[in-house]
Amino acid sequence: MKKLGIVITDGVGYRNFIMSNFISEATQQFDTIIIYSGLPNSDYNFNNPAIEIRELEVFNEKISTWFFRKYKEVAHLQQNKSFYGMNDLLVIGAPKTFTPKAILARLIYFSSHFLNSNSFIKVIEKIQFLTFANNKITQSYIKLLKEDPPDSIFFTHQRPTYLAPFLYSVLKLKIPVSTFIFSWDNLSSKGRMLGSFNSFLVWSDLMKKELLCFYPDTNPKNVVVVGTPQFEPYIMDSYPTDKNIFFEKFKLNTSKKIICFSCADSSIGQNDALVIKSIAQAIRNNLIEFDSQLLVRTSPADDGKRFEVVKEEFPEIVWNIPKWKLTRKNHAENWSQRVPTIEDIIDLKSILQFVDLNVNMCSTMSLDYMLFDKPVINTVFGNKSNGFYDDQRFLNYTHYKTVIESGAVTVAKNANELIDAINMDLKNPIQKLKQQRELVKLQIGKPLEGTSKRIAEVLKTNALNNQ
Repeated sequence: MKKLGIVITDGVGYRNFIMSNFISEATQQFDTIIIYSGLPNSDYNFNNPAIEIRELEVFNEKISTWFFRKYKEVAHLQQNKSFYGMNDLLVIGAPKTFTPKAILARLIYFSSHFLNSNSFIKVIEKIQFLTFANNKITQSYIKLLKEDPPDSIFFTHQRPTYLAPFLYSVLKLKIPVSTFIFSWDNLSSKGRMLGSFNSFLVWSDLMKKELLCFYPDTNPKNVVVVGTPQFEPYIMDSYPTDKNIFFEKFKLNTSKKIICFSCADSSIGQNDALVIKSIAQAIRNNLIEFDSQLLVRTSPADDGKRFEVVKEEFPEIVWNIPKWKLTRKNHAENWSQRVPTIEDIIDLKSILQFVDLNVNMCSTMSLDYMLFDKPVINTVFGNKSNGFYDDQRFLNYTHYKTVIESGAVTVAKNANELIDAINMDLKNPIQKLKQQRELVKLQIGKPLEGTSKRIAEVLKTNALNNQ
């Protein structure tokens, strides 16, 4: 009997691995599936005795754990600060005050400037794990795994800090463990991974190259290209779309072009309102050469309340607030407890399918629209001197430089450039189609068809190889 453990950390992981074909495919390869969930049990509705849910108790860091975890992450950034995104994260995260915790952070920043080798980071990680080894939550994880041990465990995200005790428990019991690299920017512009894994599943050859660059001790044989289930719902019959229903639901005019702006989360989407107003004003002033309407989809990570002033000023804007339900409060990362609904996936799929073009701020959403052959414009209105949030710095991030170099998107640095780009794309929506398809192939690496099956088969192979 083969038993696979799957760690679901948050709402996005739930969307990618529960609302895709993955669980169905995994049950074809394993006799039993145990989902170790960072979300409440009530979020799952499986009618299959082969699928079991184990809700993980929520772990909160003590200061000692925080110190060594923070050191590990900062040292990783120090080691790789020749990459713009890593250095940017290092600069942004630098302590600005002199609170007790900030003083500790200053110590970390100073010492990690000199002590940041891979071997030293691994020592720090061992100390980090020792700080919670006897914690009651960690011990509950060990007990849980001992009572019903899986043959292998698959982490669907490589970074959530609150799952470090669970990874420690898995490693302590010598259960083979693999992970999936969660997003296209996670390796080149994010901190250190959660810990050490036996094998890695990645989107593409490009991502594999990045992984081996930032984690040079990794054996290339243990990195497998599988694509990503993030986009698989777009080809699933479970999420049917209908153009008439879409237009009726959002009260859209069938005779007008649809410009969709996809918001970032509030932490980096600080210029979103400015861009939205620029488009809406251009439509009002007939600067768009085609009769158009604006549809705004906010980030699933927030509730859209930050746009109330924009809504009052431009009541003609159509809004799509993602239907993600908050399943639990008082969590270390409350946004992670928001889970998507089937209705929202259908709404998003409909938007991708039926709008005429997309505008966003350097988001992975660019790939979503390119999968539907839609033109994409990326806005970066802010820099260090104009008073707006400096989103132009993202143009220097390693993962995004690949996008620019591909020629698949138009970059707009101000309202005039944005309006020109909109008019150009509405006139000739397929002018960058070849470049878009090449970028999708480069970033995703494998066809959407069969993504979950590939992942399940790799996990089965890994389990057999580790017997």
